[in-house]
Amino acid sequence: MNVEKNVENILKEIDPNFPERLLHKTSSRVASAYDEFFDGYSKDKSEVIGSQFDSEMDDLIILKNIEFESHCEHHMVPIIGHASVGYIPNEKIVGISKLARIVDYFAHRFQLQERLTMEIAEMLQAWINPLGVAVYIEAEHFCISHRGVKKKDASMITRYFTGQLKSNPAKRNEFLMSVND
Repeated sequence: MNVEKNVENILKEIDPNFPERLLHKTSSRVASAYDEFFDGYSKDKSEVIGSQFDSEMDDLIILKNIEFESHCEHHMVPIIGHASVGYIPNEKIVGISKLARIVDYFAHRFQLQERLTMEIAEMLQAWINPLGVAVYIEAEHFCISHRGVKKKDASMITRYFTGQLKSNPAKRNEFLMSVND
């Protein structure tokens, strides 16, 4: 598939008078941007998760306000938000940058926020087998803020819990209070 050629065709369809002098440069820039926006498809999981470390830590660990950008699979427009990821270790911990990398790994694909939330939690759960995982995402969807109903201040919140963070209301509330303060 030639992204550049397809972008040229789209530009010509939208504006039959699109300047020929810009056609190749614009389509090349768009193709390059798409490579960056959607690098979640080309990365291997092993590039993302890396090492885990032995630890006696047995309480909730949270990385909050992880900025991310994704694209709606329905309209191909941006989803921009923040994710907070927490887990209760089970003798293993990960470097905090790995939590942000997991978010980007899945965000850099066409997405639904609901699926993104679950994929992040399930990858962390499978990787280090913690006693519980929690993911909280709040995001603006350009498909609702910049087209259609055009609700600029609307944001969507999704949450997903596993293990003790699902079954223990006190731990779940501790996570939610921490990410919402």
